[in-house]
Amino acid sequence: MDGNNDVQAELDSVEAELELVELQITELLQKQAELTSRKDALLQQLEEACDTAQPSSSSSSSSSLKSSGGHSAMSKQEMQLYDGTDFPWSQAVEQHLKDLFHLSTFRPLQLRAINLTLSGKDLFLVMPTGRGKSLCYQLPAVCSEGFTLVVTPLVSLMEDQIMSLKSVDVSAVMLNASSSKEHAKMVLAGMTDVKAPFKLVYVTPEKIAKSKLLMSRLEKAYNANLLNRITVDEVHCCSQWGHDFRPDYKLLGILKRQFPKVPLIGLTATATSNVLKDCEKILCVPQPITLTASFDRTNLYYEVRIKESDNDAIISNIASLIKNRYKDQSGVVYVFSQKDAESVSSELQKRDIVAYPYHGNMDPGAKSRVHRKWTSNKIRVIVATVAFGMGIDKPDVRFVIHHTISKSIENYYQESGRAGRDGHPADCIVYFGFSDIFRISTMVVMENVGQQKLLKMVDYCQNVDRCRRSLMAVHFDEVWDDEGCNQMCDTCRHAKDHRTADITQHARQVVQILELAASMNEKLTPLKLVEAWMGKGPAKRRKMIQTTTLSRLQAEAVIVRLLLQGYLREDFSFTPYTTYFYMKLGHKAALLKNQSHTLSMEMGTQSGYASDASAVKANKKEVDITFDPIVMENSCSPQPKHKLCKEQRNQSRKQELKPVGQTEREKQQLTDGHGEEEETRGSIMTQHVIEEIHYPSESKEETLCGRRHCAQLSIPDLGHL
Repeated sequence: MDGNNDVQAELDSVEAELELVELQITELLQKQAELTSRKDALLQQLEEACDTAQPSSSSSSSSSLKSSGGHSAMSKQEMQLYDGTDFPWSQAVEQHLKDLFHLSTFRPLQLRAINLTLSGKDLFLVMPTGRGKSLCYQLPAVCSEGFTLVVTPLVSLMEDQIMSLKSVDVSAVMLNASSSKEHAKMVLAGMTDVKAPFKLVYVTPEKIAKSKLLMSRLEKAYNANLLNRITVDEVHCCSQWGHDFRPDYKLLGILKRQFPKVPLIGLTATATSNVLKDCEKILCVPQPITLTASFDRTNLYYEVRIKESDNDAIISNIASLIKNRYKDQSGVVYVFSQKDAESVSSELQKRDIVAYPYHGNMDPGAKSRVHRKWTSNKIRVIVATVAFGMGIDKPDVRFVIHHTISKSIENYYQESGRAGRDGHPADCIVYFGFSDIFRISTMVVMENVGQQKLLKMVDYCQNVDRCRRSLMAVHFDEVWDDEGCNQMCDTCRHAKDHRTADITQHARQVVQILELAASMNEKLTPLKLVEAWMGKGPAKRRKMIQTTTLSRLQAEAVIVRLLLQGYLREDFSFTPYTTYFYMKLGHKAALLKNQSHTLSMEMGTQSGYASDASAVKANKKEVDITFDPIVMENSCSPQPKHKLCKEQRNQSRKQELKPVGQTEREKQQLTDGHGEEEETRGSIMTQHVIEEIHYPSESKEETLCGRRHCAQLSIPDLGHL
């Protein structure tokens, strides 16, 4: 019998080891597939770069000789013809460029895009904010008979465009839900008038989807050859894989089905190749030509700051930046919710900063007034939700500060892109905190790839050793050389301020805690996990686990890294009123049972350098910290472990917790609504989006602490642990 037991024990051991090997094989196969895909993309882009004789890392623009679906659309020689000025309309284009738009030259890809659309080609144009996408359909509209239909997602965007066009004497009108009957009647009548008093008609996608009268007028205009072009602005909104999916955008395929001879131009700053493929199908455009400008804007400086627990500290830090580094300069502070917009603007006002809130639930008249005053520099700072987003065209914005992280890299790229449109240096600073991740996570859980996109944004924020532009380049399928950054991000400017730290034992401690919780049929929120690991919580639990000697910020960083790498995973629990977020073991947690398996991560070795790490000189009193990013598995052997000094341990454990759990009434104030002019961080695929996060707890002391705010202390590195 004893012999059988020994055999069974050995069999169990072998099976467990086989399971670990299978996990490692699966992981390696996934990594192989990712690298192969990336290699193919890089080879293709290098080939295109060689064809156009432009270096990829510094190229300001490129054009795809294929459709986004991968089918041949135009040869290289044919494409080059559209850079010329020998078309029948070339003289008119040149004249209107100078006389109406007061420009002397075109920016990269603009002339090519204009010639293509005037030639009747369907076109997708991917170009960063501030590079002149609008000119690529506005100038052709002026040079053509009839009018151009422009579909835009936000009324505020329409207002911006029309105000800008009126300033150069180009006639444009808009139709939306708030248009008066008299105005709508005038616009609809003008669509079939050869002598129509306008060249561009701006409409929302909701108007296309719901107004049969509008579609009827468009059909008459089409038959009379007066509908000369269809423009879909922010075309990425068509795709559920995009970062701002709009259900009504999916219905825009009716335009090409009904008006097949009218050329379509789709504009975006942030679409990936997969998103464009989706848009191609949705809009019924079989083989559009895709022009892609480089994502890089060389005048923007990117920086990430880590939040600490004191709310007043982060507001004071932001106020110090605005009053010193950005004195008398224009900028935007992006926040998570309507409630945050009101509270942060109020706190900034208390610190003698003229800051006004902007969010979707404000009266339309109030929003317009705030926008106009900010545009005319009567207001310097807007504290806004993402309702203040697409189409904002103020050239002299010197800073965009994110009080809370964006829900995706695409969102962050677009929002931060409001800065520096005049080409002068501008700063893009994001404050990153542990609790932000889970606050936003419950907002995007209903989206198709919401969690994946959020975690990529988190990875961007935790990074300390990779160029921030290179991270964006990978995301947007572009080849990038770090030399092209020119130290215009915090990681490149402080390239040596990090070191590799072994976190294998820390990871095993976290796994042990979650295994213990599972055995006791207990679920742990991120906060409870951190608290348990740091030796807080019930005495019974403290006796059963090994606590950490890390500071709180370091402990949170390790947990986030384990989440990003698949050693931990999210688990959601839904109720009629809220969503709960729990931490569970991920599919790779079992790898830690193998004693030869190691984990390491990069940790920042210094804090305080952020005070001079900007494109604009900073106040010397400002202090910042940053740490962590890539985990390298099996890449280094464990290093000797030493305990942190007693003062460091005590300091980390004295941090106060602030209860945060919103009631249903407060929840109504939390997030922007989903009107036709609203862009929210939450899903707009359902009317029952959970707009907050609650962590269930046994007592008030164990409820989630508030937002983690900018650290004013030095985080010791983990290299010696």
